[in-house]
Amino acid sequence: MEHTAEVTGIGVGTSEDGSNVPAVLLAARSEYLPIVVTADQARAIQLGLSGEPFERPLTHDLLVEMLTEFGGAVDGIRIDDLADGTFYAKVDVEQYDEGEARKFVFDARPSDAIALAVRVDCPITVTDGVLDSAGRPEDEFEPERIDDFDDEP
Repeated sequence: MEHTAEVTGIGVGTSEDGSNVPAVLLAARSEYLPIVVTADQARAIQLGLSGEPFERPLTHDLLVEMLTEFGGAVDGIRIDDLADGTFYAKVDVEQYDEGEARKFVFDARPSDAIALAVRVDCPITVTDGVLDSAGRPEDEFEPERIDDFDDEP
């Protein structure tokens, strides 16, 4: 079964060596799903959440613009697998040509898929298997703004 997830923010944890570790936090099934990302990936997601435009498009904005120009649209993203500590995601896309829809599925890093989803406001779904393996109680996390993130120990 799949559950609709919402990006609640970027959480910052501490690694074993004392450095800050960002994680995008998804809320689904009354749990948080923390997905560890790099500082750059966290910033890309946070910028998409803020909706603040840049003078020139960033990579995810460029991809959305190109996809739209070619008659496509991101319909949704799915975080559908977790293996050996690595999350896997799919981006569901439709392209319209003379009124006919063609469906495509692209494999993606969850951080890239989420960065796209927050820009186009499409649904994010997470499977039961992923939540069963990596979901955490909501009281274990407190989302923070990426502005507060410092990747130095």
